[in-house]
Amino acid sequence: MKVQLKQLSLGIATLLMCHSAFAADATTIPRMASGVPDFTGMWAGPGFQHTGTEVDNPTAALYDDKRMSPFKSGADKTFIRTTGDVRIDDPTAVCLPNGLTRQIASPYPQQWVQTDSELIILYEYMHFFRHIPLGEPNRAHAPVFENTYMGDSIAWFDGDSLVIDTVGLREWLLDAFHPEAGGSRWHSADTHVVERLTYTDGSNVNYEVTIDDPSTFTTPWTQPWAMQRKQTWKLFEFICEDNNRCEAGVCQAADVQLDDQ
Repeated sequence: MKVQLKQLSLGIATLLMCHSAFAADATTIPRMASGVPDFTGMWAGPGFQHTGTEVDNPTAALYDDKRMSPFKSGADKTFIRTTGDVRIDDPTAVCLPNGLTRQIASPYPQQWVQTDSELIILYEYMHFFRHIPLGEPNRAHAPVFENTYMGDSIAWFDGDSLVIDTVGLREWLLDAFHPEAGGSRWHSADTHVVERLTYTDGSNVNYEVTIDDPSTFTTPWTQPWAMQRKQTWKLFEFICEDNNRCEAGVCQAADVQLDDQ
């Protein structure tokens, strides 16, 4: 009995310690005057290794196929597309936009600016931006008259979690998946994306992306990622058209490639 009581006491003490640690972490979360978490700042998104320092290592993050739901019948044939035409296999090679789902995982810095009524996200890659109104949870989107690369996004807070809900995406690239044989992975125009961001401490955020593509997958699926605040980073100019080696889909060798020939 004494052993059991001792184990019970240790268990309770451990729970209390964990609760105290969680509460301590919660106090380090930057907050708006209204009390909701403030995501303003420079961030290394999912496309980085998150070293905990101001020097970080970019990597082309991909959605994990092991986390994807089963395909709808025949959808696997349109999900991966290999044509030999760079304008289909990788449209970004001809400076076409990368689209929302690929942008989220891009290995470039991003800057977030939050007010009480809106969230602005500036991406270095392709110089894209998002203007996201903040408001009531689960409210309706404004009418979407034309699907776009980044879609129509609205956001709200669910406790201390920021939820970004996006519809109105055009059929486009899912991510930077490019096997040696060529090709790319695509989502449909019916895709609904939900981003859920939750601070784990003052500098790190759990970043969950749920893909609901009813034309491709049987059920929604979620990719867990993270992002990390960088105090000294800033956005640099990114001009895809500079030194564009794949104009009109015809790729030329780079200088370094010519030197090796």
